[in-house]
Amino acid sequence: MFRPRVIPCLLLQGKGLVKTIRFKSPTYIGDPINAVRLFNEMEADELVFLDIQASREGRTIPLELVAQIGDEAYMPFSVGGGISSVEQVRDILQAGAEKVVINSAALRDPRCIEALAGEFGSQSIVVSIDVRKRLFGAYDVFGMGGTKRFAADPVEHAIRVCRHGAGEILLTAIDRDGTMQGYDLELIRQFSAAVSIPVVAAGGAGGLEDCLRAVENGASAVAAGSLFVYYGLRKGVLINYPEKEELRKLFGRAVRHPA
Repeated sequence: MFRPRVIPCLLLQGKGLVKTIRFKSPTYIGDPINAVRLFNEMEADELVFLDIQASREGRTIPLELVAQIGDEAYMPFSVGGGISSVEQVRDILQAGAEKVVINSAALRDPRCIEALAGEFGSQSIVVSIDVRKRLFGAYDVFGMGGTKRFAADPVEHAIRVCRHGAGEILLTAIDRDGTMQGYDLELIRQFSAAVSIPVVAAGGAGGLEDCLRAVENGASAVAAGSLFVYYGLRKGVLINYPEKEELRKLFGRAVRHPA
């Protein structure tokens, strides 16, 4: 039986882990290496680390930190933050990451994906697309850590990065980030119907039922932050992850809805 990947998405600011709400107000939640060790014990499928300041500061995610994560992580992990060149990707993969996450660079020039996929294979290249809904329901694409709106239709951008060689798309609904109010299912349906590569849904998961609904609406995998770093109504910081049998039973109930 197909079982979608369930991926903790962890945000980095400096040397610490933080959690945001709608890409704002980062709150410190702990040490990234300690989180990796805990997710090792819980046998998480995969991890994503995103440096939320790298693009705005004109740098990439620190290689030293990538190497530290690589030394500790038992599971595959991907990293993002200011990445745009073949040399940067080579260094990051050699430091231990399995995949890199590209965002602003793909918005500036999607052709950079061709160079990266040609050198390292599409399976190593994830394109992150951050989307915010307008007042009357249309969507805009944002880059630079959610601070700059780009003149691109979100779905057309997804089709474009797919054509240029992206291996998968990490789709984040900015309006849902950190709210734990559920994924933007309409956005997931639009993207999954438009592209042939996996769409990883992110932004809004408040429980495992939200993950199930995302998959039923077309997501190939789900990523979440708050769900795996907070516990209880008061959101106490507690690294957590469901057991594999719980996930097997959850997704065994999935009924795909037409796009």
